[in-house]
Amino acid sequence: MSKDERDHATNLNGVARHFGGFVAAGIIAFSVDAAVLAALIKGLEWEPFSARLGSVSVAMFAAWQAHRRLTFVVKQPPSVKEFVSYAAVAWTSAAVNYGLYAVILNVRPETDPLAALFVASLIAMFVSYFGMRFGVFGRPDFS
Repeated sequence: MSKDERDHATNLNGVARHFGGFVAAGIIAFSVDAAVLAALIKGLEWEPFSARLGSVSVAMFAAWQAHRRLTFVVKQPPSVKEFVSYAAVAWTSAAVNYGLYAVILNVRPETDPLAALFVASLIAMFVSYFGMRFGVFGRPDFS
């Protein structure tokens, strides 16, 4: 295998690891969000809109930790600047997520809140990635 082929293979492995980390972090955040949402609605009998604000807050912390470790593999300890940048991106993404969730439930009230969560989260995922990539963690190291 030539050096160029090795470099290409290394880069492909890095991209796969980055993408896998993003998916894993997203699954972790979604699972936390869904579990907290279900517990608040079904267990504590909160209405779906207030419950979602609570579930998003808990999921946001889980997502920050997961993306630092799994997606962007940040070596340095977290900083206040990073946290503030992440929080800005996360709340922007959460606003998109919550807004879409509310629109879905208001336009189609018969929709299960967890189905609305899924659709809203899928779209907000793109807002999150690009915000993290360009505004918080920077370019990942694919080597």
